[in-house]
Amino acid sequence: MHSTHETRTYQQRRVGHHANQLHAYDFFNLLTGDALLEQVDRHLPPHRERLYPPIETLSLFMAQALNPDRSCQHAVNRYAVDRIANGLEPCSTHTGGYCRARQRLPLGMIRSLAQETGQHIARQAQPHWLWRGLSVKLVDGTTVTMPDTPENQAEYPQQSNQKPGLGFPIARWVGLLCATTGAVLDAAIGPYSGKTGSEHALFRELLGSIAAGDLILADRYYCAYFVIALLQLQGADVLFQQHQRRSTDFSKGRRLGSGDHVVFWPKPKIC
Repeated sequence: MHSTHETRTYQQRRVGHHANQLHAYDFFNLLTGDALLEQVDRHLPPHRERLYPPIETLSLFMAQALNPDRSCQHAVNRYAVDRIANGLEPCSTHTGGYCRARQRLPLGMIRSLAQETGQHIARQAQPHWLWRGLSVKLVDGTTVTMPDTPENQAEYPQQSNQKPGLGFPIARWVGLLCATTGAVLDAAIGPYSGKTGSEHALFRELLGSIAAGDLILADRYYCAYFVIALLQLQGADVLFQQHQRRSTDFSKGRRLGSGDHVVFWPKPKIC
């Protein structure tokens, strides 16, 4: 009997409360479970079983990201308490070892696990959740700033109008989300600018996660000839707002019905 707004607010509070209560051991059990263990083993780097092996480090990292206190010190303190509670030897609460272990995590393993988890969630969607029987996938991009280190500056340069030493490295990433479940299916990251830094270039890296019969929903930036052509080759349909620089004369072309019109787009001479 609740209104839609009240129901959504209640669900958001439940999800937030559940996320705050998640523990690193919960993630560890998921990563070593039957559904993900094969993916984890495939990407594990050579390592020694020390205080922070890759799986435990990734579990701590995910719990840290969801905790209201996202500091490394809080994550290490909680890990030290959990070890004592489970009968293991006490460990130091210095954060240096944990931070170095996080830096050693392979990016390929994290991306592979994100893809597998997203696909696993999407496969559990009920048929009546779909829109007219179609799997709707959302595409959008954003930018993030990172710590100002020489390594980050070399890989993800800052804006050109900023003087050296006054800006932060900027990365652009594009995500593919399942509109039915809200799961992130895939993501691509690249520099803020340059030949491979546009949203279109990063989006092309996600084409492998799009299947025939999908409906791709995005803003008007994606309403481009080559983007639509690539998605048609994948067998996917699109729903984009008309790009502001494209003028369409609806007095021309073929009218199929109310709000339904066929127009012809010539292939651009410059890609």
